[in-house]
Order: sequence, then structure tokens, then C-alpha cells
Amino acid sequence: MTTADRHARCARAVARCDAFGAPPYSERGDQLVRRYLTGAHAASLEALRGWMGEAGMSVRCDGAANLIGRYEGVVAGAPALIIGSHIDTVRNGGRYDGALGVMLGIDCVQALKDSGRRLPFAVEVIAFGDEEGSRFPSSMTCSRAVAGRWDPSALQMRDAEGVTLADARTAFAEPLAGAETAARTPDEILAYLEAHIEQGPVLEAEDLPIGVVTTIAAQKRLAVRIGGVAGHAGTTPMALRRDPGPAAAEAILAIERICGESEAVVGTVGRIAGQPGAANVIPGAVEFSIDVRAPTSAARDHALARIEEEIQAIAARRGLTLSIALLQDLPESPCDPGLTAMLEDAVRAVGVAPRRLFSGAGHDAMVMAELCPTAMLFIRCKGGISHNPAESVDIADAALAARAMLGFIDILAETWPAPASPAA
Repeated sequence: MTTADRHARCARAVARCDAFGAPPYSERGDQLVRRYLTGAHAASLEALRGWMGEAGMSVRCDGAANLIGRYEGVVAGAPALIIGSHIDTVRNGGRYDGALGVMLGIDCVQALKDSGRRLPFAVEVIAFGDEEGSRFPSSMTCSRAVAGRWDPSALQMRDAEGVTLADARTAFAEPLAGAETAARTPDEILAYLEAHIEQGPVLEAEDLPIGVVTTIAAQKRLAVRIGGVAGHAGTTPMALRRDPGPAAAEAILAIERICGESEAVVGTVGRIAGQPGAANVIPGAVEFSIDVRAPTSAARDHALARIEEEIQAIAARRGLTLSIALLQDLPESPCDPGLTAMLEDAVRAVGVAPRRLFSGAGHDAMVMAELCPTAMLFIRCKGGISHNPAESVDIADAALAARAMLGFIDILAETWPAPASPAA
């Protein structure tokens, strides 16, 4: 395949991401929103099913609403290299976060088909339906199901409209078996490779198109509720109020201060809501989220312990009630050393000096590491901007990423049947 052919193929991958930025693949026309088990999700699966089929894959939708395309190896039923990422988005998100990795995976298989190649192993491309957690209050639901970590209690989660996950599954356009049926076993899977935009500025600052991920950050997500007494905004003196609003503000500032004391720890309050939410009513309760991440679980948990201690003190001093619920707990996830070395060799072979990177963002790869060895490739994004409509990638960078992915596949094929030891 010529350089021009590769560039054209990757231009197609980027164009497909661009097409996914508008209805029917977005729930809204004025911004990109594609949440799990919505009509936009179903429309995206239909388009992906066609593209996977064109690339020579058999296609199925599993019990968690992940779309899986499989390109058989020389021997049918052989273990598979999975190339995957997610197709859901945050609200008002960008077009390449997650989706680009899926499109590049399809194009890698298309290249194998076009050259008439079959490998000692199968290649599967998985489009995970829910990584962001933008509809229900837990992320990576779909990769958890594939990794055998499905929790049946998740069916009771509710979205902002009060719809349970169980009801959303029933109403979805695709008929879905039980989510537990999506679980794969280690003997079925050789390894997992994920390509993803960096979502940070390092590659651009160093003028590098692609980089190799070594570790994904540990993260915890909490839901906090500070309760007080609702009252009339005009008739309740300030000194006699039990207002959770200022307490929440004080708590959020404490989160900023504590996390800011370490360069390695980041803390975010991405959602805050007062109840009942009227302009002329002192709120009876304020609810907000906390997301804390760090390179290690120990650093993350140390910061969170201090945060919880301060919030408890704030609530007690103000005579307010407090509840803190754990929504998500993900330890740090190192990529497999053997696969990482192979990916570095593949990056070097396309003329790029391998740059090792730490990922502060969570990815499906960190869940898949519980099932099989993982490797992850980052692609430069303009300004390091992500989770934003301004998200942008260069087609030439995508082309280099695809070449590195195919090189990785070649190296892996040469090492079969023992490519790497499973991640600890």
C-alpha cells in the first residue's frame, strides 16, 4: 500500500468521526451528544455495522450493547487481538474522543483484508457503548461487562430523567441478552490495543504525532449530598439559616486547595445542583460530584481522605447533614511491559521517536487490563483540547497511528503464541 493510499484511508477514518458529529449520530443538532442506549447510539451501531462488514468482519452486538467485528485468523476460533475504544461522548463533546480509535481499528482490518492476509490470531474491533458515564452515574459500564466485571446492581442506576439502566436496555433498538453474557474469558483474548487522542498538550508541545502510554491514572468518583433546611429567600435572616449552598462552596474550594498541593493529583467538581433549584428558595440540599485522580491509588486516597475530613468538618460546623457515596473506584492501570515495548518498536519503525506518556484520563484499557495484557497509543490533538467541540486531529497524525498499529500487529504475529505475560 502506498503512502497516498494510507493517507486516504485515514482521511476516511477522520471523515467518519466527523459524520458522527451530527444527527442521527448525535442526540442534538447544535452540539455533539451521544449517550449510551439512546437513538444516536443505535444509529451509530448501524453505521459501524456496515463499515465493519465492508472490512471483511462478521459483526454482532453483545449483551452490553457493544458492537464487535471479528476478522478470523488462519484458524477459525483462534484467540483474538482486540482493538477497541468507545463511541459515547460527553455532553457537547468532541468528534474524535473514542470514536477515532474505533475507526482506525476498522481501517487496520480493512488493510489486512485488502492485502489478503490472515494472521495466526483473529482481530476484533470493539465499539464500547459507555465509557464516559455521561448518561448513568458510572463509567466504563460496557468494558466492565466484557472483562467479566458486570455488577447486576447497575441496572438500578437512573439517568437525569429518572430512567433506569434496566428500562433503557429494554427500550433500546437492539435486542440485548443479559449484560453478563458479554463477558469474555482470558483464553479467548490475546491482547487489547487502544488508540486514542492524547487529551493533553504533551505531544503537541514536543512536536510528536503519536506516543506510547505506560500507565493510566487511578481515579475515584464520589457523590456528595449536603442537607440543610429549605426556606424563603427573603424572609429568613442570614444568621438563622441552615443553608447548604455556602457549605458546598467551601467544600469545593477545599477540594481545589488540597489537590493543588501536589502536581500529581487533580480534583474536579463537574456537577453541582441545589434542591429544589428555585431562585427564591434557600436550597434544602446541594449535591455535587467529586472526581480525584493521581498516578497511584495511594496518592489519590491520601488526598480524598483529607477532602472527606474537611467536608465533614464544614458540615458539622454549620449544623448540616452529609452523605458521601462512592460511585467508582479504579486503581492505576499499567500497560503490559512486553506489549508496550512492541508498540514502541512499531512507533520507531514509522520514523517517530517513541515518547512514553502517563494518561491522566481513564480509558477502557484500564478495565480490559483485568482480562488481558493491554497496550495504548496516543495521537496528538490540537491544543491538547478534548471533551470540547474544538477537538481536532491532523489526518497525517492519524495515518501514522494506523501505520504504527499495523506494525504492532505484525510484531505480535511474529511472537505468537506467547506475545506477553498478562498484566499483574
